[in-house]
Amino acid sequence: MILIIMGVSGSGKTTVGQCVAERLGYGFSDADDFHNAANKAKMAGGIPLNDDDRAPWLEAMRSAIELWQRTSTGHVLACSALKDIYRRALGPVDVDRKIIYLKGSFELIKSRLEHRAGHFFNPALLQSQFDALEEPTDAMIVDAARPVDDQVDEIVRAIRG
Repeated sequence: MILIIMGVSGSGKTTVGQCVAERLGYGFSDADDFHNAANKAKMAGGIPLNDDDRAPWLEAMRSAIELWQRTSTGHVLACSALKDIYRRALGPVDVDRKIIYLKGSFELIKSRLEHRAGHFFNPALLQSQFDALEEPTDAMIVDAARPVDDQVDEIVRAIRG
């Protein structure tokens, strides 16, 4: 099973994703690790990425997802996946690949980003993320304002059935 935990920067993808992976005994990866240095520098400088910037990033993640499907019992990928076209580039949603959307208000996420240290994402880009966001229609929606343990419990219960 591949779980893609999606949402805007600051929604809790990495924190929730790591906890879900640990609870299920799955591997974990963060989409940030698939960005090249040029993309990270652009974002750190407050410049939003365009689709050309994202193309090799999406391809690298899709290749990793296909490898995980062949070689592991499960994996969690924390990835913004803001647009439907990006989610489709990662592969089909099916019985072995699920999307979990951590949904939070602009005010909640802005507050989190203002208090986050040590990350390359420039908080000035948050509005561009909300502008680009196409909420999924084929995903489990989790309230990002809830405590992390509650979000993890909800996701794990849904996956285990």
